[in-house]
Amino acid sequence: MLIEIHMIQNHAPSNLNRDDTGSPKDCIFGGVRRSRISSQCIKRSIRKSEIFERGLDGIELGIRTRRLPELIEDALLDRGFPEDIARLAGVKATGFGKKDGREQADDFKTAQIMFFSSHDVQAVIDVMAEVAREAGSPGKLKKVRALDLQRMAELKGWRPISPDIALFGRMITSKAFRDVEASIQVAHAISTNRMVHEWDYYTAVDDLRDRDEEDDDTGAGMIGDVEFNSACYYKYFSLDFPALVSNLAGPKPTNDDLANARQTAARTCSAFLRAAALVTPTGKQNTFAAHQLPDGILVEVRPTKIPISYANAFVKPVVPRHNADLVEASIDAFASHVDLITKSYCLKSQQRLWFSTRSIEISGTTKCDTFNEMIRELESVVGLR
Repeated sequence: MLIEIHMIQNHAPSNLNRDDTGSPKDCIFGGVRRSRISSQCIKRSIRKSEIFERGLDGIELGIRTRRLPELIEDALLDRGFPEDIARLAGVKATGFGKKDGREQADDFKTAQIMFFSSHDVQAVIDVMAEVAREAGSPGKLKKVRALDLQRMAELKGWRPISPDIALFGRMITSKAFRDVEASIQVAHAISTNRMVHEWDYYTAVDDLRDRDEEDDDTGAGMIGDVEFNSACYYKYFSLDFPALVSNLAGPKPTNDDLANARQTAARTCSAFLRAAALVTPTGKQNTFAAHQLPDGILVEVRPTKIPISYANAFVKPVVPRHNADLVEASIDAFASHVDLITKSYCLKSQQRLWFSTRSIEISGTTKCDTFNEMIRELESVVGLR
């Protein structure tokens, strides 16, 4: 079962995702420059949102960090190990994620940022505590190689992973952790319309400049500019539900393991859809406050894994018409393209859900009057209701 989510979302002037120069990210599509929000930005904004976390209340989520050595040191101190032993154990952990296992005592961080579940961290803590206890002294512990420690952690066997790791996947060079193939694909959001960059020139004035009557400084305390644009975006997500269940259940699962994995996967799908629609990237939001929700959401549940993006609906940039604004024109172009591709390729779906704030319908879909109704319909499809 493949769950595909398509969104049309218009944003007021903003700089939600900027490049290394501070400019809003962009790309060429259909021979025309478009505004863009990277998939990494979209995924992080969803993963770190309160909405996603609330949707999975009671289920631990993962943590992506280079601070594994600090976690090891703190845990060993809590277990009563001497400070020098706990610190040295943390130093050993700095070699995790490097092929040669070389430690980085000065940095006290892993060379690679890694995505952990609480079970992963606990497994490493247990191995470190065991080795430190056997060593008995800093001198003996120092001789233990980080590479050997990683192999010991790997021998602890398969460990449960969190829903966000099962969803977004991870790739780690350390032998202590297994790679996870992402069960969701996230496209870079691109604007349906041609991108036009603009600049905001701003000044900051000293509030106390009038205290000195002889001070003739009437200028600004500082000046600057920030680049921005306004765009209507097409967003696309493709979620492989069986792969999500498999990631959560692990190898050789029991019937109970599979049942629990399906329940967690169903909750993850619901939480993801809600967060994808309601969460906006945080870039420059204190400056622009571009908090606009999608005006069109299509959810298609396919029996076969044939992912289909409808981005080509916007190969020709959308422009407002005399009787339709940019949002309505974008949804209209999207609906026409969906109908064309569905009929031309005889595409089959278990369920097709459509929600829109505009009075535009897509043939063959179940129209949802509210977003909550769409959530309930999806939960029914994935077995949460």
